[in-house]
Amino acid sequence: MVSRVIPVEPFDLVIFGGTGDLARRKILPGLYRRFLDGQMPEDARVIGAARGDMNTDGYRAFVESAVREFVSKKWCDPKVLKMFLERISFVQLDVMGGQGWVDLKAIAKQDRVQAFYFSVGPGLFGPIAERLHTHGIAGPNARIVVEKPFGHDEASARELNETLAQHFDEHQIYRIDHYLGKETVQNLMALRFGNMLFEPLWNAQYVDHIQITVAETVGVEGRSSYYDKSGAMRDMVQNHLMQLLCLTAMEPPSKFEPNAVRDEKLKIIRALDPVASEDIVRGQYRGNGDVASYLDDAEADASTTESFVAMKLHVSNWRWNGTPFYLRTGKRMRGRMSEIVVRFKEPPHSIFEEDTGQTANELSIRLQPNEGMDLKVTIKEPGPGGMRLIDVPLDMTFADALGEEAADAPDAYERLIMDVIRGNQTLFMRGDEVEAAWAWTDPIIEGWEGRGDKPKLYDPFSTGPEEALMLLHKDGRRWREIRE
Repeated sequence: MVSRVIPVEPFDLVIFGGTGDLARRKILPGLYRRFLDGQMPEDARVIGAARGDMNTDGYRAFVESAVREFVSKKWCDPKVLKMFLERISFVQLDVMGGQGWVDLKAIAKQDRVQAFYFSVGPGLFGPIAERLHTHGIAGPNARIVVEKPFGHDEASARELNETLAQHFDEHQIYRIDHYLGKETVQNLMALRFGNMLFEPLWNAQYVDHIQITVAETVGVEGRSSYYDKSGAMRDMVQNHLMQLLCLTAMEPPSKFEPNAVRDEKLKIIRALDPVASEDIVRGQYRGNGDVASYLDDAEADASTTESFVAMKLHVSNWRWNGTPFYLRTGKRMRGRMSEIVVRFKEPPHSIFEEDTGQTANELSIRLQPNEGMDLKVTIKEPGPGGMRLIDVPLDMTFADALGEEAADAPDAYERLIMDVIRGNQTLFMRGDEVEAAWAWTDPIIEGWEGRGDKPKLYDPFSTGPEEALMLLHKDGRRWREIRE
């Protein structure tokens, strides 16, 4: 693994919830890959903190197991892994009690960058922030990383922001959304603002509509206790899809720096119109043969929580007036796909006969799987059969176009953690941005609850409820196909 990025300064990374699933699957393997790439100075350290009855040797065995499971075998050189494990320490700590805080203070150094990763439930964010200061652990270069969900509604998000602000300044708070760390999401900004080809066309005059889809084949098993209290609207739309919408629709920032980018994103959220009830569809997957229903997976016989949402949005500003945005996300869908599709308008006048088959250009930006982009253009069908028009993609799959360099690109968590160490907040949400997203989301959820709406049932491994298809059909449009 060869890096062309600037090395970071010495740091301590403390992972609260260091034995949890997120730490095991993403954070620890990601840190090992950064170590391989020369991104951890000699005296950089990773400190796990959890309630489990474990010591440093036991935690190193846990970390080694995680690395071997989630990092390619070709990178798991025993000597290199041993060097990485020497950077690992563990503190047995009870967040809500007194155990472990004195030990953490003794090991955490204040003469360097300190990153405290809150890989725990949101109910513990405030108590951890408070205790880091009460026990004098956080130094002047301390940063905290908080996972979603950041609040359950606008009121709780504001309360959490106020709690964290009592102990840390805004520039020290990193609200992480791993979608923003994906290579393709960042390439969306490069595509728009680094190419004269697209930005002049990126507006209502030339764009017919935009679709954003995040589809998953998995159900809610294993997350039912959390998911049934949240649903697709809180779990996906309010954060992941909202961020993709903002990056797609925002105006060019004055420069590529944190507050300039986040100012423009905030303007988009505040420009969103309220969503009419007829422009939104909620769904819930039913059972089918050996596939359990949502109610079975959630162990809630009468739940009206949605596992699918599709909606039509409007951004009320000069750039996008009249251009609809269609958002769709769901569990137990036909395929796993995250994609942004920009559908351009047809030429204002066609010189070809009606039966030539002329269509419109379409730019698709794939986040997963097979990260990349393709632009659908219209050409003449080869052969002597006259002027027949067909669509062909100009495809750039990153793995094909960039080879091994793309295959070894950092995972989203790797990139975002290194941004925390460097103090770069560009790809993290600001407090007012989170509150604005909830302020737009809350009336939609309150409307469902007030009307007693029930989600439409859909078959597992389908494209969602029939009503979601009609959402576009009534506008003379069609969803992008979700492939198996």
